[in-house]
Amino acid sequence: MQDRLPPLTALRAFEAAARHMSFAKAAAELNVTPAALSFQIKSLEDHLGVPVFRRLNRAVELTEAGRVLAPPTSDGFATLTAAWRSARRMAGSSSLNVTAGPAFTAKWLAPRLFNFAQEHPDIELRFSATLRMMDFDRDEVDVAIRFGYGPDKGLFSIPILQEWATPMVSPELAKQITSPEDLREMTLIHQDDTAFLNPRIDWDSWFRANGMGKVPDHGPHFSQADHALDAAQAGAGVVMGRFTLASKALREGRLVMPFDLSITTDANYRFVCPKGGETRPHIRAFLDWVTREVGYSESLAEGRRFVAAADVPKAA
Repeated sequence: MQDRLPPLTALRAFEAAARHMSFAKAAAELNVTPAALSFQIKSLEDHLGVPVFRRLNRAVELTEAGRVLAPPTSDGFATLTAAWRSARRMAGSSSLNVTAGPAFTAKWLAPRLFNFAQEHPDIELRFSATLRMMDFDRDEVDVAIRFGYGPDKGLFSIPILQEWATPMVSPELAKQITSPEDLREMTLIHQDDTAFLNPRIDWDSWFRANGMGKVPDHGPHFSQADHALDAAQAGAGVVMGRFTLASKALREGRLVMPFDLSITTDANYRFVCPKGGETRPHIRAFLDWVTREVGYSESLAEGRRFVAAADVPKAA
């Protein structure tokens, strides 16, 4: 028996038909006629020497040989597809596909992109703002910026930003605040995007760290941190703001931090890419730029008093 493989088109036709268990659906996926697909599968069977399908009245089923052949064939095409996508991304060296959360994209990345474009006019950045965990083998993504605890197994991953939160308010509304107790009479803006953190960096943590007891039960809740920050900038209330997302507004004076107490978390932002990808020139240029931009924000922590969320006294 010869070990020479059949034509790739025949294997592709078999893989699609075995996955759908339908010649018609496989033909539609591959954009060929059912007759052409049937011909390719017959060619594979001639090459193998035994049938791989039993043709029934209105259906097909795999023979024993077909059941042996189907799983590794499917895995092989999946591996080939992933390798092809990786090669295409490397060949398309003028673009860099980056994914990050919507709030981080809107409040941290987007306002700084002009600087990157000026430094690297040869690199076209393409962003996917989503909280969905991307698959580097399946999705056309080069870099992910993720927030959480990790780990990112099997990937190159480096922490770039440690998160902390503190009350933030518009300069106009800040004039009404002279002590932490004033917050009890103000609208407290809540952001629920950090609900997955354990322990949380929310109003309850800040009040307890400040020895103030229970948080007043009022104020709007936002599922996205950027919306909560926008509301605070508009003077709608005081937000328990995350410094990473508010850094530009703080530097420009659109938000201020009336108190020095800040709550930190073990969660962080991480720069993630496939192992070895960090050496690609465009990815390395983006990582160097992100690292440098992060450094510009570190001065916001000067003179502040930090308490780890894990060290905040428990509620009575």
